[in-house]
Amino acid sequence: MRISKRFFLGIGIVIVIFAIIIIKKAGNGTEDGAYDNFAKCLTENGVKMYGAYWCTHCNNQKKEFGKSWQYIDYIECSLPNNSGQTQICSLAGINAYPTWEFQGGEKIEGELSFEELAGRSGCLLEK
Repeated sequence: MRISKRFFLGIGIVIVIFAIIIIKKAGNGTEDGAYDNFAKCLTENGVKMYGAYWCTHCNNQKKEFGKSWQYIDYIECSLPNNSGQTQICSLAGINAYPTWEFQGGEKIEGELSFEELAGRSGCLLEK
């Protein structure tokens, strides 16, 4: 009887260890704030992203940054229920989402890679 209790206890410990490893690996990547410095630099250098909550390309950009997204200067352009555009976005001449705006007023529509954002902003891309 002692052998079976030890066996099941050992199996339980192995399962718990594997569960911990899987949970830690799931938390790695862009979700852990790996791009905090990059995102902060973009904002400090006047980079803004105009978007809409329903925009799949905007949501893709947000996912790329993971938790670091909180440091991006983001302007929501869509009114509730997708019923139009906010005045700030209309005045800024935003016609598509996402639109990235850089210092000096240069605007680029569409999803941008981190490399392109780094090159246009002067921010260092590091993890």
